[in-house]
Amino acid sequence: MKKNLKNELRNFGFIISGSLIFGMAYALFIIPFHVVPGGVSGIAVVINYFSRVPVGLMSILLNIPLLILGIRKLGKSYGVKTVIGFALSFLTVDFFYEILGLKHFQATDKPILASIYGGLLLGAGLGLIFKGRASTGGSDIVGMILHKYFGIRIGMGILLVDSVIIFASGFLFGSMEAPLFGFLTLFVSVKTIDFILEGWNYARKAFIITTRPGEVSEMILNQLDRSGTLFSGRTLFKNQKRSVIMTVIAIRQFPILRQEVRRIDPEAFVIVSDVYEVLGRGFRERA
Repeated sequence: MKKNLKNELRNFGFIISGSLIFGMAYALFIIPFHVVPGGVSGIAVVINYFSRVPVGLMSILLNIPLLILGIRKLGKSYGVKTVIGFALSFLTVDFFYEILGLKHFQATDKPILASIYGGLLLGAGLGLIFKGRASTGGSDIVGMILHKYFGIRIGMGILLVDSVIIFASGFLFGSMEAPLFGFLTLFVSVKTIDFILEGWNYARKAFIITTRPGEVSEMILNQLDRSGTLFSGRTLFKNQKRSVIMTVIAIRQFPILRQEVRRIDPEAFVIVSDVYEVLGRGFRERA
């Protein structure tokens, strides 16, 4: 019970802090320069440009049909947090921009800087909201549905959905620069979202196909102080027996692994990839 309460409080902390950062991104950079980063909020920016209807209020109204879809596909508990997520985030947009008067404050006079820093803040805010298992609605809902059913990363799902809206902004504003700045903001925000959710790649996974598994295993155990798993396999070309060692090591240990494997077995075949999450002894768990 205590653990569940702690997790829920932590999630709501992520949602609140993410919403504040989200609101600042729009108030300081996105709305003043009419940057359309895609999604329902991007449509709201376009409507605000022509009618001056507050971006936050319009985003909430446009989100209602998508919220219903999100509740049906992702569950009622998701719906509650999403209502809190998009209500807080878009209310903070209008609070910072309309009530506090940040629309009169010019953080920069260069659209490219607004696009970059708007994307950074936007991605950080969205990443924290997603970390709290909620959403700001719009294409975020579609992105999370794609992630649940097709395994597409949330950031990439949002990128696919938002591209159409960004392209459309160029025709509506009558400027080919509008989608260029929109895509720049979207790219930066997507990368920031993935960083917030996945963090730095802090480990390496290596598959070592070798004829000298004993010496390679001893090196991994003694020199690197790591373990691994040993498989038996055969080559496809000559149907020869080979041993396959799978191990996960810290990034700083990879140069040692590469050098020692080359020394022990120059004919070894090594496959290395980045690792973003490791659950088990010897590795810290992400929050």
